[in-house]
Amino acid sequence: MRLGLALPHYDTSFAGRPASWSGVQRAALLAEASGYDSVWVSDHLFLDWSKYGGAPDVRGTLECWTTMAGLAASTERVRIGSLTLCNDLRSPALLAKMAASLDLLSKGRLELGMGAGWYEPEYRAAGIDFSSPGTRIRRLGEAAEIVGRLLEGEEVNFKGDHYELSGAVCRPGPAQSPRPRIWLGGKGDRLLDTAARTADGWNFSWLGDLDAYAERAREADRACERHGRAPLDLRRSAGVYVLAGTDETDARRRFERLAERTPRGVLRGLTGGRRVSWDEFRADRVAGSADEVVERLRPLADKGVSEVIVSLGALPFQTGDEEDIELVGELIAPALGEFGGRKE
Repeated sequence: MRLGLALPHYDTSFAGRPASWSGVQRAALLAEASGYDSVWVSDHLFLDWSKYGGAPDVRGTLECWTTMAGLAASTERVRIGSLTLCNDLRSPALLAKMAASLDLLSKGRLELGMGAGWYEPEYRAAGIDFSSPGTRIRRLGEAAEIVGRLLEGEEVNFKGDHYELSGAVCRPGPAQSPRPRIWLGGKGDRLLDTAARTADGWNFSWLGDLDAYAERAREADRACERHGRAPLDLRRSAGVYVLAGTDETDARRRFERLAERTPRGVLRGLTGGRRVSWDEFRADRVAGSADEVVERLRPLADKGVSEVIVSLGALPFQTGDEEDIELVGELIAPALGEFGGRKE
């Protein structure tokens, strides 16, 4: 099983500091040096943490694709992925061109994650219609099909409910053959059906309950079977909140530091007051000694997950401190590499 890092690219997400290219680059280089297999960037124009209990204050972020291009130039080994691109921010013909170019720039290290979009405030801010979930997912399905066909070198003529192309091409093509893998991220039945029909892999983020993942994985299997596809053919990855230490005492120390660096409302009240305890934090996150973390991740490999993408904090794409990146890479990545999982 492979290990990826959800890079901290939002305001407050890297040790509580403002978003910066130097911080993202530093985190990626640490990940590469300490043994991670991949690094991942999410795709928002801005975000807030109210969904996770925080204040509705807008948090800035680096743009996803430009950041990935910078990472391609800064790193040598790790694969570079989007978790996940908001489909409605780019046309599929343009996205295919961007993907082919970035795959060439990175010498074949791109993982192309796509999603239907969910954050309504950025749609309103950008003047984009925020359609129903079903419409957004159907549009994502058409886009994934178009992008896949273009990246495979086909001249695409397409007339769907949401996109129409005539003689579209993508030249030069990507470095990978036949093309970079396309992942779809999400959890609902429609999304899983779309992934089974159009994608190479499916991402489930963020993991709180292993049973919830197992139930969704069974639905993914059923979706594959409906489309005449072997379930083993659909790769699986999972986003997981992880906080590890050399032992439990060290893990608790790191938790105390994380709590101080996490925006109010997530691990402590918006106006002070009671803070989440260590035991409460561990209830829906993978936290403890490195050995404990490895054992808690093992069942994911048993359920067919080929890659775990970790957020080293209490929020998506958060890292409490640089040393958390290094410890997880040095102590946990080698152990995960011994586990099974679906084919690479």
